[in-house]
Amino acid sequence: MKMLQSVAGAVVVLAASFAPVYAQASRTWVSGVGDDANPCSRTAPCKTFAGAISKTATGGEIDALDPGGYGAVTITKAMTISGVGTNASVLVSGTNGIIVSAGVNDVVVLRNLSVQGIGTGLNGIRFLAGKQLSVENLFIQGFTTNGIDIALGAASEVLINDTTITSCANGVVATTTAGQLLVNATHLRVENMSSHGVVANGGNTFITVDKSSITNNNADGIRAAGATTAINVSESDISFNNGTAVDAAAVGSRIRIAQNTIDNNNVAISAVGGATIESAGNNRVAGFGSNPGPNATYLQQ
Repeated sequence: MKMLQSVAGAVVVLAASFAPVYAQASRTWVSGVGDDANPCSRTAPCKTFAGAISKTATGGEIDALDPGGYGAVTITKAMTISGVGTNASVLVSGTNGIIVSAGVNDVVVLRNLSVQGIGTGLNGIRFLAGKQLSVENLFIQGFTTNGIDIALGAASEVLINDTTITSCANGVVATTTAGQLLVNATHLRVENMSSHGVVANGGNTFITVDKSSITNNNADGIRAAGATTAINVSESDISFNNGTAVDAAAVGSRIRIAQNTIDNNNVAISAVGGATIESAGNNRVAGFGSNPGPNATYLQQ
């Protein structure tokens, strides 16, 4: 009997040693009908982004084969997650959608994804570490904190293009405790926030907003809230029921505006003493009250 048990044990150990071990691939795939036990190849895709991470090489790409919800994910290395050509989504409740906590030299790209918080999710995207984060053609909705939360402790860069953020507490909130943070947003749409639209919150944080729409946000549309923060806004529409369209809210903060439409807000332009709002001209401002403060300058037309 003991001999039979020993033989059986040896068979189990031998079988375990032949369990599939997949090498990391430069491109992996997920599908709504996939399985995370698969190698994440095109013909044997995984089911979730989290399941594909460990099978994707640093600098590689995870692609979605078909429409589906691919789950929350934490990204710890350079990579691209792409839903091009599909309705690939991250649907979460009571947690963060996508967390990026990568290495100091890592570049992470998020492309063509829907990130849904269904009214209880915390942050759509949290960027905590990495050299660069690129957000391309995302739709982010229904988060109780921020659509995009940038909270760094080192120099970094964030690129936001062709992205819509709607029905969250705040749209884009950016801060760093060390180094310089650069955020460049083009064709960004932020609407229906219960609080602020775009916020430079602290540290050496510099945000550029170009050709964008910041509308119907309950508090500030554009807000510089740190002593060493600056925001440049150009060729954008900051209109329709923002509490304050443009607000330099901290001593030492600076906002520059050029060629914008600022219309039909509760307050158009506001700055505390010691903050600066500068106009480079051609801003179309109407339907407003204003409290520019002693150091704020702007053109109404």
